[in-house]
Amino acid sequence: MRIGIKRAVESVPGGMMIVPLAGGALIATFFPHVGEFFGSFTGALFTGALPILAVFYVCVGATIRLGSLPQVAKRGGFLMATKITLGLAAGLVLGHFLGVQPVKAGWFAGVSTLAVVAAINDTNGGLYMALMGQYGTTQEAAAYSVMSLESGPFLTMLTLGVVGLSSFPWQTLLGAVLPLGAGMALGNLDPEMREFLGRAVPVMIPFFAFALGATLDLHRVWAAGLVGVALGLAVILVSCPALILVDRLIGGKGTAGIAAATTAGNAAAVPALVAAANHKYAEAAAPATLLVASSVIVTCLLVPPLTAWWVRRVGSQAQQR
Repeated sequence: MRIGIKRAVESVPGGMMIVPLAGGALIATFFPHVGEFFGSFTGALFTGALPILAVFYVCVGATIRLGSLPQVAKRGGFLMATKITLGLAAGLVLGHFLGVQPVKAGWFAGVSTLAVVAAINDTNGGLYMALMGQYGTTQEAAAYSVMSLESGPFLTMLTLGVVGLSSFPWQTLLGAVLPLGAGMALGNLDPEMREFLGRAVPVMIPFFAFALGATLDLHRVWAAGLVGVALGLAVILVSCPALILVDRLIGGKGTAGIAAATTAGNAAAVPALVAAANHKYAEAAAPATLLVASSVIVTCLLVPPLTAWWVRRVGSQAQQR
């Protein structure tokens, strides 16, 4: 008996990403202890996003030729600069009206400058690279080695004007690019290794997607309410046009711009870190954490099909020409 599982999954927009991700999120939501119950390899898969991502980095790096490095730095730098600019703009506008305190009551209760800036600043690197592995180029996927500088509370603190914790540990920065560098070394020294490791890039996508989904509790969207959903939608609506424009100006098709219009999972920890560095944000930190967590889930679920739609749209326009 033959069942067309792969064909069915690929019929869903961004299917190789969104179907495993949704499956992991559903299990994490309704059976949150299943990984602990089974343990061993099964349990590792529910907490194994980072190791899979590290392997993905090595395989992507192996496909990058040294001659393409300037394009990688250019693309990642411009996308990161756009995200930073959007965060600064949100901080300036909302800071003028809200200051450091959250909205106390009404439809927008809990919304704060901290929540919005934290949601915008940090791109979900795993999701970005998985989408680029499926729809983009190796240079676009590798651009996250530059964009990884967004990770953590530093840019949010900088945007909000917080003093302290003003630098990234060099070990963390180096660790973000070591797997990519190792892969590049292997691929450029040996073309057979480039071919061998390059074949694994699309294979890694559903595994990483499931592990990522297993960290998303859909109850958080409910806890944050419609405001959390609205924040996630706002991140996409505000980020996508700017990132698509920049991506196209530097020679892309806009696909990488859409894939970067997400909120990283670790961004949910940023409000508490900012509040620890500056107690003025203590009152905003708790509601901001829920709102940012909701934005993580909403952007994770919506950006993959949106990216797939954009690829089809760009492709159909190219055929018409």
